[in-house]
Amino acid sequence: MNATTITVPQADPGAGYRAQKDAIDAAVARALASGWYILGKEGEAFEKEYAAWQGAARAIGCANGTDALTLALRGLGIGPGATVVTVSHTAVATVAAIEMVGATPLLLDIDPDTYTMDPDELVAVLDDPPPGLPPIRAVIPVHLYGQSCDLKPMLEACARHGVAVIEDCSQAHGATLDNVKVGNMGRVACYSLYPTKNLGALGDGGVLTTDDQTLADRIGAIRQYGWKERYISADVGVNSRLDELQAAILRVKLTVLDANNARRQAIAAAYDAALSGGSLAAPMRRAGAGHVFHQYVLRVSERASLMARLRAEGVATAIHYPQPVHLQPAYAGRVAMGPAGCAETARAAGEVMSLPMFPEMTDGQLGQVCEALRRLV
Repeated sequence: MNATTITVPQADPGAGYRAQKDAIDAAVARALASGWYILGKEGEAFEKEYAAWQGAARAIGCANGTDALTLALRGLGIGPGATVVTVSHTAVATVAAIEMVGATPLLLDIDPDTYTMDPDELVAVLDDPPPGLPPIRAVIPVHLYGQSCDLKPMLEACARHGVAVIEDCSQAHGATLDNVKVGNMGRVACYSLYPTKNLGALGDGGVLTTDDQTLADRIGAIRQYGWKERYISADVGVNSRLDELQAAILRVKLTVLDANNARRQAIAAAYDAALSGGSLAAPMRRAGAGHVFHQYVLRVSERASLMARLRAEGVATAIHYPQPVHLQPAYAGRVAMGPAGCAETARAAGEVMSLPMFPEMTDGQLGQVCEALRRLV
């Protein structure tokens, strides 16, 4: 095999389109023929259908996942003079959103087994906040790689201190904790609909869910200039709207999300079996958590070598994420960290590696990856 020929990509959003091509093409044609392209019937229908699937009272579409987080913060009145706690081991969008509203991020370390926020460190900073920071007003736990955070102690601690919980579910559409979907436990939940997500548009998109009708109304107004009546801004708002074409596409893709998550879980089980008895451990599953495998992440001390050997077998891999936020040039030396200093986060960044994971992966492609794993690890 030519070492430069990749036959199993790490992700393949085009495969998601091809799998639903006829239905997606029909949905796009319907939206185009409607003559209404912003905040119309497709968007309204998607919001109702997503809320019903999620089990939430309301869903509010927006332009992207970063905006979903900023809209949640704005809707809760959180901005300058507030600290928002999250993690450094996340897509930079989580931290960027906090700074976009003028709040101060405080970055905590992770549990090294599941890569999600360390609840003990959160309890510690809520009980004894680091000096020199504004009051902590919100916490954004990130349900990473398709698996829930250890939310129960986080929710209890936040409730004691009157701190809002905004769930970042961008990698966890359909993940559960104790048989409850993530996104249903905090004050509001935010989801990216980026093309590679478990529910992905064919472009940018985002959505929020909440059971708080007043908050939903406020976020819905803020996403369009703060209008409650056209051209009259009741709140200071922004322009962050999910367009009708993407809403129509997402309505199609939502119908197969549960089946696609089940396929991801089947791929993960095959990887588990291929790794059994080898030198690398399968990803840890949190007790009581339903993992939907946005990514299947290994921890590898000789990562570059294994990635090169898999590439030589035609198997692409990726790193999510190669540099934690607190070490990136835009943030290094100026962003606050918790007492652990994000030490586990820095270690993980040097070792995590994501195997191919997309629901349209063929059995032949899956077999190719599993055979390579059995031989190489």
